[in-house]
Amino acid sequence: MAIDQSVVRVVRWTGGQHPTLSGITRDMKKQGLRPFMWDNAPNHRYAVRSHGYDKVLYVIEGNLEITLPDSNQRMRLRSGDRIDIPAGVRHGTIVGSSGVKCVEAALSRR
Repeated sequence: MAIDQSVVRVVRWTGGQHPTLSGITRDMKKQGLRPFMWDNAPNHRYAVRSHGYDKVLYVIEGNLEITLPDSNQRMRLRSGDRIDIPAGVRHGTIVGSSGVKCVEAALSRR
């Protein structure tokens, strides 16, 4: 079964102030998500993988790059940016040079 890579969606932060952990977490909970926070040291890499659930991820501090090897795409995310990655889409992650703090959740299909 082929996965449509074009359904990966990035929403850029447009707020006037930097996003906060509490603000993003509150917004995610309003959407019915159960967010959890994680962070990584600079230049950490996650190997290419996929998940059996739709993933919602916000960058709170720092930046990271998401790679989609099957469509040869790269997306650089900064503080406040959101990415939605559908179940089954293979992706890798490269943390930026200043490290990163993110909030993520699994989006259940209804």
